[in-house]
Parts: sequence; structure tokens; C-alpha cells
Amino acid sequence: MKPEQQKVIIFTDLDGTLLDHYTYSFDAASPTIDRLKKMGAIIVPNTSKTMAEVIELNKKIGLNGAFIIENGAAIVIPKNFLPEKPRGAQWSSGYWIVPFAPKRSHWTGVLSKLAADFNNEFEAFSEMNNERICEVTGLEPSDAELAAQRQFGEPVLWKSSADRQEQFIQQAKKYGASPLIGGRFVHMCGDTNKGKALLWLINEYKRQHHQAAVASIALGDGKNDIAMLEVAGTAVRIASPVHEPPLLTRETRVITTKGYGPVGWTEALNQLVPPTHSNIKEN
Repeated sequence: MKPEQQKVIIFTDLDGTLLDHYTYSFDAASPTIDRLKKMGAIIVPNTSKTMAEVIELNKKIGLNGAFIIENGAAIVIPKNFLPEKPRGAQWSSGYWIVPFAPKRSHWTGVLSKLAADFNNEFEAFSEMNNERICEVTGLEPSDAELAAQRQFGEPVLWKSSADRQEQFIQQAKKYGASPLIGGRFVHMCGDTNKGKALLWLINEYKRQHHQAAVASIALGDGKNDIAMLEVAGTAVRIASPVHEPPLLTRETRVITTKGYGPVGWTEALNQLVPPTHSNIKEN
């Protein structure tokens, strides 16, 4: 398959990857984003963030395609992104939404049960006011309001030891949760992840485009990115100033950046998708 016949789809984590861990700036990546868009590459945010957050971020970044929210709990697809209605999609707020997980209220109910054994060892996002969300995330008040609009999962700020956190996770699994450890929070969610959502979107894109060749790249910096890094054609581990890169089982087509956040993002994609790009691993 010739490179020009491939559709390059880039699945990117946001916090700590496309967005700087401390400042949430994406300025270092802007020229590369513009170049990739002109080349016809599709950039898909794949994030723990909410739908409301990503809609606003996409406006700032200049993205208008599909995106994956709340660690793979749902895919949000603009009306004209695909030729026809996506399988299993529900029309809501001007988007096709494909859900893969129970609603947030289910997980806050699980947390209320866990509180009996882990009293004062965690703080749920739903219990935080806007000021507290700003404090623990570094977000501006307007952005914190968007972050609070979760639909499918519940972030938990862990306050106790790593050993107790592991006990908490194991106990949560007994209630049907599949907790994910992100950059700042433990995410209470169902049996969903960024990798499953990535594969669903690639398969749906190929189905609606007559099995077009798709070359996928995934970029992430945290443990909740592992699932998508494992299944993408090429995996990019973004260096972080606060933790080691996520450990992967795959050994081929893996890049680890030297630069942090959007600097590393640009570093990797300028290497993988230069102005005249060579063949990239297909899914």
C-alpha cells in the first residue's frame, strides 16, 4: 500500500501529552498540528477529559473531528465525520455519541460502598466544589466547571499510601469497576479503555470507507494510556516531568520521546509523519 493511499489517524492523550502537564499549553505542538491537518491526517483526542472539556479544547486547538472521552467510556463523533450514522450511536447535543459504559451515577454509588472501608482515604470529584477542583487540577475556574461535567465515570483523588490504593482498586473490582490510574486521579469506570475505543473507531472508519488502509499512531504519557499504546500501529510514550513512561509489553514500533508534553509530541510526529511521510504500520 502506497503511503498516499493510507489515512493517518493520530490518537492523542491530552494532559501531559498534547497539553503541558503544568500549564496545559499546546503552543509547542501548534505548527505540527497545522501541518498534519493540511496533510489530511486525522487527530483524535483520546482522553480522560469530559465531552464538555474536549469541545472547548478542540475550538482552541483547531480540531473538528471525532474524539474519545473519559478513558474510552464513549466516542463523540461530529455529524459529517463519517458518511453515515455510526453503529450504536445516539444523537445528542449535536453529536453522535457511542457509549461503552454505565452512567456516572453508577460509579458514585460504588464509591459510597467503598467509603466504609476507605474512609477519608479518597476524595471523589463529585464531592469537590469548583474551587477545590481548581486546587487539585491547576485548571482555571471556567475549565474546572467543564471538568465537573462527567457522564460515564468518576475521578478519585487518592490521599493514602500506594499499598492502600492497591487494596482500594482490588475492592472496587469486586463491585464491577475497572479502575484506571491516570496522571492525577484514579478513575472509577467500567470495562472500557482507550485501546478498545481506538479499535472501534478505526474499524468503523474502515467499514464506512470501504476498508480503506488506516495507519494509526497513539501518543500518551500515563498508565491509562497503555491500552491504546499497545494496540495502535505505532506507540509513542511521551516523557513526563513527574513520572516514568508507561510500561508496555510490545517491543516493536515504540518510540519514547526526550521532550516533555507537547515538545515530545512534536518531536515524535515530525519523525513519524514528516512532510513526505514513509509507510506507517497499518491496523
